[in-house]
Amino acid sequence: MEEIVIASGNKSKIEEAREILKEYKIISMKKLGIDIDVVEDQNTFEGNAIKKAETIAKILNGKLCIADDSGIEIEYLDGFPGVYTKRWHKGTDRERNLAIINKLNGVPKEKRKIKFITAIALSDGKNTICEIGEIEGWVAEKVRGENGFGFDEIFELENGKTLAEISQEEKNEISARKIALENLRKKLLEKSITNS
Repeated sequence: MEEIVIASGNKSKIEEAREILKEYKIISMKKLGIDIDVVEDQNTFEGNAIKKAETIAKILNGKLCIADDSGIEIEYLDGFPGVYTKRWHKGTDRERNLAIINKLNGVPKEKRKIKFITAIALSDGKNTICEIGEIEGWVAEKVRGENGFGFDEIFELENGKTLAEISQEEKNEISARKIALENLRKKLLEKSITNS
């Protein structure tokens, strides 16, 4: 079974990758003793994911590596916060979410469109592919729900519930990460990187 190193220590990310990329043995980079923080200084999610995957694949002498970057884009705010999703506001997730709600104070629902984007790159240090997954919704007018983290409590879906108001199972079914991983798996099964 071919191995893929995942540039993450996040247990749920590792589990999801194992579940979807089942033809491969997914190993955490921490398990290999790699503890490197690649600076996310690119201006797109794809750029950051590619930089991480390529950097770690080179350290591992060409072993396959996957890495991701994700965040939200709010249409009314011209795509803000984008690649700065985790960095634009110091403080807790809740404080960041309240700051976003505050920025959209008085803006009607139809103008509160939000997109969650995940880019996942796979590289052997020379060849790289990158796939995107995204889900769309609206920024809620107040924080709602207990089952989530990050911006889940303000990301309202078509059904009127926030991501934090649905179960983990329901969330997994529509996750942008799942979409990106499934797209990546299709490419891998076509062998568009491992044979190049």
